[in-house]
Amino acid sequence: MQTLSENKKAALLSVLILFLGLFVWEMSIPAQKAVGELTEYEMLTGGGQPKAGVPPPSEILVKAWEELSNPFYDAGPNDKGIGIQISYSIYRVLTGYFLAALIAIPLGFLIGMSSVAYKALNPFIQVLRPISPLAWMPLALFIIQDSEASAIFVIFICSIWPMLINTAFGVAAVREDWVNVARTHELGAMKTAFTVILPAAAPTIVTGMRISIGIAWLVIVAAEMLVGGTGIGYYVWNEWNNLDLTSVIFSILMIGIVGMLLDAAFGLLQRRVTYIE
Repeated sequence: MQTLSENKKAALLSVLILFLGLFVWEMSIPAQKAVGELTEYEMLTGGGQPKAGVPPPSEILVKAWEELSNPFYDAGPNDKGIGIQISYSIYRVLTGYFLAALIAIPLGFLIGMSSVAYKALNPFIQVLRPISPLAWMPLALFIIQDSEASAIFVIFICSIWPMLINTAFGVAAVREDWVNVARTHELGAMKTAFTVILPAAAPTIVTGMRISIGIAWLVIVAAEMLVGGTGIGYYVWNEWNNLDLTSVIFSILMIGIVGMLLDAAFGLLQRRVTYIE
């Protein structure tokens, strides 16, 4: 009998853990007891309503089917499909993210190639980098006066640091003899940067980009809870205000799945640019 590969064993174990977890979760949720005869006062005060509690997986699966069967419906400002909400969030994340990349990667090259630039800019980086991205939100709302642009700015400010630092580190770590070979062939600075330094530093740069996209997806959920309107973060907060825990848990799962897909995309890019010496 052919033995299973390590990947297949891991996949089977993951599926087993998933079904076991769902089974335990389903069995741990007590069934709602039938409500007996109520007095008029109890009916007026909502005594006959079931108490709010964590829903079982079966209810969440039903909710997922309802939402995913028509994810792009639009029935008004506070009633949009999950597909529309996620699309708004992804648009904000990618806009702020690529704006950050346009600044972080060239600046990281400069810092990595010049010790003077590193010493001059490092104090500013060390002061700004630890600041929580959401701490910028009140200032962004006051200056920009637009919730959409403010959310994009918060994504920009949280995405820039991992890309900047990893780019600088990757460029500085390029082997000196490779650069010397380029000088021997009398390559200009720009040609050396694109043909020697960029390919060598690409794995480290993409690692920074991968870290940034994960942070950006985390931050956009919190930012949309603050600014409201649209987006998966607003969807979570709105369903919580409606005390719809089934929708809250469903949206949490969707956040995790989208985050996993974004990370997988950059993981694939990382494998493509990684070389073996």
